[in-house]
Amino acid sequence: MSKIKMQNKIVEMDGDEMTRILWKMIKDELLLPFVELDTEYYDLGLPHRDETGDKVTFEAGEAVKKYHVGVKCATITPNAQRMTEYNLHEMWKSPNGTIRAILDGTVFRAPIVIKNLSPAVRNWEKPITIARHAYGDVYKGTEYRVPTPGKAELVFTASDGAETFRETIYDYECPGVLQGLYNKDSSIRSFAKSCFEYALSTHQDLWFSTKDTISKKYDQTFKLIFAEIFENEYKAKFEEAGIEYFYTLIDDAVARVIRSKGGFIWACKNYDGDVMSDMISTAFGSLAMMTSVLVSPDGNYEYEAAHGTVTRHYYRYLKGEETSTNPIATIFAWSGALKKRGELDNTQDLIDFADKLEKACIDTMESGIMTKDLALIADGEAASVNTADFLNAIRANLEKLL
Repeated sequence: MSKIKMQNKIVEMDGDEMTRILWKMIKDELLLPFVELDTEYYDLGLPHRDETGDKVTFEAGEAVKKYHVGVKCATITPNAQRMTEYNLHEMWKSPNGTIRAILDGTVFRAPIVIKNLSPAVRNWEKPITIARHAYGDVYKGTEYRVPTPGKAELVFTASDGAETFRETIYDYECPGVLQGLYNKDSSIRSFAKSCFEYALSTHQDLWFSTKDTISKKYDQTFKLIFAEIFENEYKAKFEEAGIEYFYTLIDDAVARVIRSKGGFIWACKNYDGDVMSDMISTAFGSLAMMTSVLVSPDGNYEYEAAHGTVTRHYYRYLKGEETSTNPIATIFAWSGALKKRGELDNTQDLIDFADKLEKACIDTMESGIMTKDLALIADGEAASVNTADFLNAIRANLEKLL
């Protein structure tokens, strides 16, 4: 068969360690034989980020804004140990965080569901997608370890210098801790619009939850902005699409999620989304089976796996030892990007190929051929194979579908 042609580029962002090895294997085995890949390549591996003073990360983010679709390999966010290991000039920030800020995007994470991997919650039948507002809150908070008795106050000074608000937080009679959090309307609006747009594009109901009964200013602002945007811009669109927007308190949402059959998007504030995405991925089976897409309110998409760089397997790989590393989430990052590129360009062949690639992965796993991490938790008989043999099995199934 002739190779499928692309009309426009995808921004390709290479990464680190074992996922970097998988990246090349996936391209060589499952993509390049079938698609004339047209990508704008950026090396976000930690050594190159260090060489460029992290300039390459910013360039990659701007490229996604230009081409509207990107696919990213997992990358290292360095700590003190990585500083020494890689002899870095600086402890560079998370590439995901940098790109997220450039795109003003929301992260949507959803599990890949297969028949022979039963979720821990027995009534879940369809994937539950977590939409995380990855801005502000505790991740950008200011903290203070209170050493002595004293008064903590919340003070706001307007840009003209006038003090417009002052309130005592607590009169400490002993040592304690203090934390200040913030968010802003513009980011919350971008979060809401991304959620509504993604719900429409995937034809799924959207749930949103906070704790506005307790947080009557902070959380209520999220609730009111979502409600305003929905009423003014999306209510009619949702009705036409036959989907629902639903708000409830976070504790009620947890109870409803556990009782549900799945098949919806659950929008959460930053910390809630961080925690609940790990809960959802674990309950469905594995973080290695979790997709992640960053969606901006103005229509830019960046696809990646939800997991990290699989360091332990990489060290074994460097020793020449065989690994059984799960490539599924990274394959689905590529298929998601190819599918979105096809949708934006009206290239049906590319959409069909991406669908068949995903089906080939699922057919392979449902036939009982898996990497070791899944074989250990699968229902019934499963054969644990190494990464190369797993990719070969997927390719064989893909060729049957093509």
